Amino acid sequence: MATQDFLVEIGTEELPPKALKSLSAAFTDGLGKGLEEAGIGFARIESFAAPRRLAIRVRDLAGSQPDKAVERRGPAVKAAFDDAGNPTRALTGFATSLGVAPDQLDTLETDKGAWVVYRTVEQGRSTTELLPGLIEQSLANLPIPKRMRWGAHRTEFVRPVHWVIMLVGNKVLDHPIMGLTPGNKTHGHRFHCPKSLIIPTPNDYEVVLKKEGWVIADFAERRAKIRAGVEEIAQKQGGGTAVIDDDLLDEVTALNEWPVPLLGRFDERFLDVPPEALISSMKEHQKYFHVLDSQERMLPLFITVANLESKDPSQVVSGNEKVIRPRLSDAAFFYETDRKVRLEDRIERLKPIVFQDRLGSIYDKSVRVAALARRIADAIGSDPALAERAAMLAKTDLVTEMVLEFTELQGIMGQYYAVHDGEHADVAKALNEQYMPRFAGDDLPATLTGCAVAIADRLDSLVGLFGINQPPSGTRDPFALRRASLGVLRIIVERGLALDLQVCCEWAAENFDNLPARDPASAVVDYMLERFRAHYDEQGIGAEVYLAVHARRPTRPLDFDQRVRAVEAFRRLPEAQALAAANKRVSNILTKQGGDVIGEQVDTGLLQDDAERALAQQVEHQAGQVAPLFEQGDYGAALSSLAQLGAPVDRFFDEVMVMAEDDAVRNNRLALLNRLRNLFLRVADISLLPGTS
Repeated sequence: MATQDFLVEIGTEELPPKALKSLSAAFTDGLGKGLEEAGIGFARIESFAAPRRLAIRVRDLAGSQPDKAVERRGPAVKAAFDDAGNPTRALTGFATSLGVAPDQLDTLETDKGAWVVYRTVEQGRSTTELLPGLIEQSLANLPIPKRMRWGAHRTEFVRPVHWVIMLVGNKVLDHPIMGLTPGNKTHGHRFHCPKSLIIPTPNDYEVVLKKEGWVIADFAERRAKIRAGVEEIAQKQGGGTAVIDDDLLDEVTALNEWPVPLLGRFDERFLDVPPEALISSMKEHQKYFHVLDSQERMLPLFITVANLESKDPSQVVSGNEKVIRPRLSDAAFFYETDRKVRLEDRIERLKPIVFQDRLGSIYDKSVRVAALARRIADAIGSDPALAERAAMLAKTDLVTEMVLEFTELQGIMGQYYAVHDGEHADVAKALNEQYMPRFAGDDLPATLTGCAVAIADRLDSLVGLFGINQPPSGTRDPFALRRASLGVLRIIVERGLALDLQVCCEWAAENFDNLPARDPASAVVDYMLERFRAHYDEQGIGAEVYLAVHARRPTRPLDFDQRVRAVEAFRRLPEAQALAAANKRVSNILTKQGGDVIGEQVDTGLLQDDAERALAQQVEHQAGQVAPLFEQGDYGAALSSLAQLGAPVDRFFDEVMVMAEDDAVRNNRLALLNRLRNLFLRVADISLLPGTS
């Protein structure tokens, strides 16, 4: 089958830079999926994305769908012909519905009889006929939160569309797209090439744009060019290093069609301001990259990326320096002004700031968190007084000028101001660490004081909001309680803190007056333990392992994690499947016989068969072996030891009738099985693991 390259380009006004990469990926994935579902073959698909264009090139695109054999079954042969062998109404009706004569039909022999069938070959539709619909569908499915209209068009898109290219080989596919008739003309750089350019074939696309249009259409190529240029400039400044954040690099790449990195400078006096404030001014507002020296100290330099090849780059640099100077001056002024008022003198200013209508102000929350942090600090061996102090100061930087202007610096500026005020080092660090981890994979608090405050702050929100019956629902989570839950779990597990969630949540609940919900502490614990599921799923640990542990509802996250690790190791043992199946069988037997009313006291005098004596002996031996391991929380070693019960358990079920006629013998055997099951339940309900039957 003949193949040709295909190109589609959607030319727009400047696309949202933070969304460009995801829009391009979604457009490409959508068209690729559409082609695959339509059965149209191709070699590979390539994407292009620049500020004013989304484009896709499909290599070696098949000219049509493959032909497809079609078979439609009609009535049974017995019902298709009468006794004289003439077609019945059932057969003629079937043939008429297909537009064929009865003698054009075949028969199909099956094990359930013979049937009349219609067989034909359905010719595949041409690719050019299908492409417009596939492109429209892909564009309609782009992740665009809010679409816009322009001019007199009823078409909607993320930005106004001004031109469309659709080329199959060197032929234009002129079916209307986005309200426009496609052609073979694109547009170059707004300033370097303010004219249309002809794209002869799909293979010429990026070559024509680069050589004639001053546009690098390939996102990855532009990104690499920017990175290399920024790093080269920084290296020339006495061996400096440019700090290149991936998200910022993507955004800058999405802002430029013809990127030209340039070096700018600012007054050294601004280096007295905390670097985070300077970086925020440059990165968030101006999209500049900052530069560090060999000691990782900030240099009075920045690197900007211009979207043109200027004849006088110094003018571009000067303009950028003029823009950043007042922002840095503001940061310096805020920093100097804020330090004139101590953080503790700002506590009263938290009273008018509402945290949540029914849960009071930020001040009220601070008082609650301070009380809870004190108890948590005591439980983890930290200084309760430092935790209480840190919690009372934790939100005070919210009312500083710097944080009011640069909200992303909350906590960070609190730490700087606390150091300036002469607060204890752990208190100062905790003001920043209270927000850790800010996102998945972020650093955790390094100090125990920071851990106590971070946990207390999150648990106060969780218990309070659950207590007024406002838990997260669906995608609605305005207080980010899901993230808060995962943060608490990570801190406790990864910092090895022996905290019980149930106890901590009950402490938190005591700090509230008249929460309407019944037992919000337990509701929060259940919610948080459920968050573990996704946490382990990301680590490749199966849901059945999580469920086996969750069935026991251990409320100490560190203990929960240790059990999960142990069960994950246990399920890989050769005996695991059989023991899981045996536990499931035991569970079913005990449930049918009364479950909880069955004890585990075994009378050795009632043991009759060698198999049950052997199992009883091994169970008793293992009970003694694993008891100290359970006490130490060494669940892995305990389960490894219990795995030795595999052979005696198998023998027991092969040779022993559990439900003996004699009540005493039967109950004794049930007690033995109950004792066996309870040993495993000290870790998890392994009957929930996949097992052999």
